[in-house]
Amino acid sequence: MKIDRVRSLHVSAEWDYHEPLGEAHLSRPASIYPELAADPPWPVDVSKGPPYPVDAHFLLIDTDEGATGVCGPVSDEDIAIINRYFVDILLGEDPQAVERIWDKMYRHSIHGRKGTPMMALSKVDLALWDLKGKLLDAPVYQLLGGPTRSRIRAYASMLGYSVEPNKVVERTRHFLAQGFTAFKWFLPCAPKDGEAGIRKNLAVIRAAREAAGPDCDLMFDAWSSWNVPYTLRMIELSREYRPYWFEEAVLADLIPQYAELRKSARGVFISGGEHEYTRWGIKALLDARAVDVLQADVTWAGGLSEMTKICALASAYDIPVIPHHGGWPSTHLIASQTLTTCPMQEWLFQIGRLTNVFYQHKLVPVDGHIDLPDAPGLNMDLAQDGLTVVEERTLTG
Repeated sequence: MKIDRVRSLHVSAEWDYHEPLGEAHLSRPASIYPELAADPPWPVDVSKGPPYPVDAHFLLIDTDEGATGVCGPVSDEDIAIINRYFVDILLGEDPQAVERIWDKMYRHSIHGRKGTPMMALSKVDLALWDLKGKLLDAPVYQLLGGPTRSRIRAYASMLGYSVEPNKVVERTRHFLAQGFTAFKWFLPCAPKDGEAGIRKNLAVIRAAREAAGPDCDLMFDAWSSWNVPYTLRMIELSREYRPYWFEEAVLADLIPQYAELRKSARGVFISGGEHEYTRWGIKALLDARAVDVLQADVTWAGGLSEMTKICALASAYDIPVIPHHGGWPSTHLIASQTLTTCPMQEWLFQIGRLTNVFYQHKLVPVDGHIDLPDAPGLNMDLAQDGLTVVEERTLTG
């Protein structure tokens, strides 16, 4: 059996979603520049709908015996990089030789060890694992050594929801009633916003704890927008509300600063790593004792082939891996790892529900948990109804 074709599929659909979208202002690294301070566009035009017109690209890898591996949604940029760098490597390969193909792609694109090229490589790896699961008639987590549990605890990631304190209380209580016991809110202010910004951040933290009660875990994301003194001050001012972690407090490359924060945080975890790539990048974080929780992304950091290595590394340092969202691929990874290595999964309500439009198998937490799928592969097959094919293209390299 050989890989004989690589395709991209552009599909469109309608998303019948009736909650507010993109309500919240977020701190971001580029926000120090006034002309870049506006929030990035939401994936849909919030002025139109519901229902909202949505579209996505999927990567398909075909064999000469008729089996197909799927990964998506993927970006236009992913498709362009795959077409430019990886198609010629894939064609003619044994589709089950995933480790060999990963190594060939990595060595061929040595200038793409991080960032967008590695994200594109990750999508190829995931499509290959999906294909392998289908060939062996098994969910991918079984091929990786699982299952280690029947369902995964999910935490509610509140990206897109308003951070006005009354709305924080309302939405936290809403999802608490649905069985969630952990919540992450995205804080709106950074050092440039001064004392007023600190008060706004604390108001979000206070409201989340008031709504969640004493027993839930609360996490707060700074989106790489803070510095060490600001973060330490936020930690001290928020201690009474018992934050579980502060996420990406400083820029990803400031590894010594992460380590300084972790050493000084005294009982509040420092998390990060979503903008790091491959086992080598993650090892630098681990060696520096930079984080209490690793958040590498299975769709960015090298795919499942690399994330299993990252999990093995992290377990040797006794550091848990709670992947940066990642949808179904994260579910399969976590289900293959021990409870101590991968204790829970991020569930982005709004982005996750949008992505579900395109899937035959919807990822829907129940009672604050994600049940393991039993279909072969990664569960990213396209929905059979409601999708329109905009364009199908064979990638030629």
